[in-house]
Amino acid sequence: MPHVLFDTKKLEGREGYFLITSLVIPRPIAWVSSLSPDGILNLAPHSYFNIISSDPLIVHFTSTGVKDSLTNVRATGEFVINIVTEDLLEQMNDSSTRFPPEENEFEWAGLETAPSVHVAPPRVAAAPAALECKLNQIVSLGNGNMVFGDVTAIHVDEAVMEDGRVMPDLLRPLARLGGSNYATVAGHTLKLPRPTWEEMQQRGKP
Repeated sequence: MPHVLFDTKKLEGREGYFLITSLVIPRPIAWVSSLSPDGILNLAPHSYFNIISSDPLIVHFTSTGVKDSLTNVRATGEFVINIVTEDLLEQMNDSSTRFPPEENEFEWAGLETAPSVHVAPPRVAAAPAALECKLNQIVSLGNGNMVFGDVTAIHVDEAVMEDGRVMPDLLRPLARLGGSNYATVAGHTLKLPRPTWEEMQQRGKP
């Protein structure tokens, strides 16, 4: 069967982005909560997210370009990665809007906070699991800024556990596919376009 060959040096605009994010799938989602030095809450999903080390526990998420999550983590050295589940798809998608830095995504997505133990940024109260993280280092390559975090605490709802282990069918995490598509552990595909800041303003806070 013939293949289409893409010479990466000849790709224009966002062609490379659309290709790579449609091929490297499914991707777990880091729903990152952070605080600005002025105390403004920020919440944003990042689908370049994974484990780096299990001993000690180190994870990373990558900010494509300089976004509020990256700016806040650089300034404070703290963040929380909340796990996105199927029932939180709409709220997560709302928080992906390109809000101005002074806006609180928790409020716009209609989400309550829960206190963390070792870091200042709060958790998403409705998320069944969250990782409190202290900044280890940031590595910047191309337009990506990889944020490494030392995991200082893990919060897991007992309802998604059996015999001390997290069960994927109970957790029901979402994974990012290409475009506006998401995947479930049951094998279903969901589609939800990202709202614009103008659309969110017209809709208003819940």
